[in-house]
Amino acid sequence: MNKVFLQKFAKNLKKIRKEKHLTQDDIGTNGISRSMISLLEIGATDVTITKLKIIADNLGINIKELFDFED
Repeated sequence: MNKVFLQKFAKNLKKIRKEKHLTQDDIGTNGISRSMISLLEIGATDVTITKLKIIADNLGINIKELFDFED
């Protein structure tokens, strides 16, 4: 697991969520728990592409926006 990448992803996910004025509960639906969102936002866990698609849909964004950060 690449910690630096996960931290960048985590920061971007949280930034997008906050820009949309959504809570972790708001995007923690459709098989994604609030606790999973929390773990993702602190870079403490990895996630499947299927769950990433659900998160992107819940945020109302294209999945590629989740990875729109400097690597």
